[in-house]
Amino acid sequence: MKNRQKLISQNKKAHHDYHIVDTIEAGIVLLGSEVKSCRMGRANLKDSYARIENNEIYLVDCHISHCPYANRLNHDPLRKRKLLFHNREIKKLYGKIREKGQSFIPLKLYFNEKGKVKVEMALVKGKKMYDRREDIRKKDMKREAERDFKYGK
Repeated sequence: MKNRQKLISQNKKAHHDYHIVDTIEAGIVLLGSEVKSCRMGRANLKDSYARIENNEIYLVDCHISHCPYANRLNHDPLRKRKLLFHNREIKKLYGKIREKGQSFIPLKLYFNEKGKVKVEMALVKGKKMYDRREDIRKKDMKREAERDFKYGK
């Protein structure tokens, strides 16, 4: 079975800034004007994260732009949006997030094959500066090796 997803937005800096420990898919509670904006690809996950409040998980600082066709019924672009998890998943994530240096951030926002908006969330651990430099060095070496192989050096 093919997993067809229409990508809305992706957090490209996540792989650069964090070690990804675990990923999980979640539903998200959106207003009608937010879904329209997502269909137009007007969402941004940069600098967003998840926070646990009152035994519920909320996505904070996710920017979904105003929909030009929703005039007076528009939404606040930076409002908190509830993520849909089972209670046992929330309890498990709460224990993991409390560990030192762990965060819960979105990797991508997409429409699944049923047309529902989903968020791929990741449990991450922050990278140190030397880890980032090492990743860049490895990427450069791989690029050079591919170039040498392509041109037969």
